[in-house]
Amino acid sequence: MSSPHTAPTAAAEPAPPGLHRAVTDWFDDAARDLPWRDPSCSPWGVMVSEFMLQQTPVVRVLPVWRAWMQRWPRPADLAAESTGEAVRAWGRLGYPRRALRLHAAAVEITEHHGGRVPAAHELLLALPGVGAYTAAAIAVFAFGDRQTVVDTNIRRVHARVVTGRALPSRSLTAAELRLAEELMPADDALAVRWNQAVMELGALVCTARSPRCEQCPVRDACAWVAAGRPEPVE
Repeated sequence: MSSPHTAPTAAAEPAPPGLHRAVTDWFDDAARDLPWRDPSCSPWGVMVSEFMLQQTPVVRVLPVWRAWMQRWPRPADLAAESTGEAVRAWGRLGYPRRALRLHAAAVEITEHHGGRVPAAHELLLALPGVGAYTAAAIAVFAFGDRQTVVDTNIRRVHARVVTGRALPSRSLTAAELRLAEELMPADDALAVRWNQAVMELGALVCTARSPRCEQCPVRDACAWVAAGRPEPVE
């Protein structure tokens, strides 16, 4: 994920009333049934999914993730293999350096964390190949921690619904991070669900090129729709 810069940005508008509940209720009905969302999925399974999903769509990740988890269900299983095997098993997911970094992280987890993915956010950040987004995502989705997750889908929903912009900035800004933090529900469990729900809304409905506004649970409160869906500002 790109590092935030500090260029001045207009202050965000307050979140529409009922935003959290509307989006999470929609998620309860519309969420895709993905194996890494299953309560029985291990933190390692969540971590593998997060590495694979970087710049790769779910439909391509699913078969590779299943094959990896069958072959290497624990970090120690992957750590015992060669890096070449990890890259070969990565197949056509692209960006094979992710396989090398995941292998390195598996070695680190095996040697220094007793073979278990660490739950603490700062320990996740210290793992090879784990940046700010991935550490937050693993902490939230694997351990139910209250962290602010900010990916492209989430940034786009925030930009449209709250600030009225068609698309977020090319790079993550400090203002976007502040907005994401301000939008986090106070309740920890709802905060975890909120992260999942906004990400799914951006992936399925509030898409970059052809948003399905008629299916959006917060269309009536969306600042971008209210403004007439203006074109992106370069």
